[in-house]
Amino acid sequence: PHGAAAGPAEALREQAGREPPPPDSPAAGSPIQPIIKDVGEVYSRLLDHRPVIQGEIRYFVKEFEEKRGLRELRVLENLKNTIFETNERVLPKCEQAMQDNLSETFKRLQAANAMMHRLQEREYEARKLQADKVMAREEKCIADCEEFMKEQQNKRAEVDEEHRKAMERLKEQYSEMEKELAKYVSF
Repeated sequence: PHGAAAGPAEALREQAGREPPPPDSPAAGSPIQPIIKDVGEVYSRLLDHRPVIQGEIRYFVKEFEEKRGLRELRVLENLKNTIFETNERVLPKCEQAMQDNLSETFKRLQAANAMMHRLQEREYEARKLQADKVMAREEKCIADCEEFMKEQQNKRAEVDEEHRKAMERLKEQYSEMEKELAKYVSF
């Protein structure tokens, strides 16, 4: 018995494979026994696929082990050689090229940094010079304005003085004219 999957054909086959039934049974020596045996064989050939599947599995495993086993081993060996070559030759070359290029790049960056620093200093000096010029112009403008204001005050004081003197002269002139008129009025 092969478990729970055993059906009527299985039972017939098992019966066909056993020793013949006792002589007093109805199947003993009867023509039904070869039929039972034939039905069991037909069942095993047509419906029972386990032997075929097991044979295919054995064939597949054998083919896989014989053909793929060495190929996989060669692939793994090639992979190991490639990794070894990469670690021993390619990686050091890459590291050296990287170091060379990085040192060159670092030097260029330092030079660029120095140039930028000099440009910033020049720009700072130019701005400072410009600011100093503006400040000097402002101071000169303020000084000119103060001088102009002093000049204006001096001129104002002069004009006021001239005006006062002119007013005094006019007062004197009018007072003389009044005195002279007063002489003529008394007539």
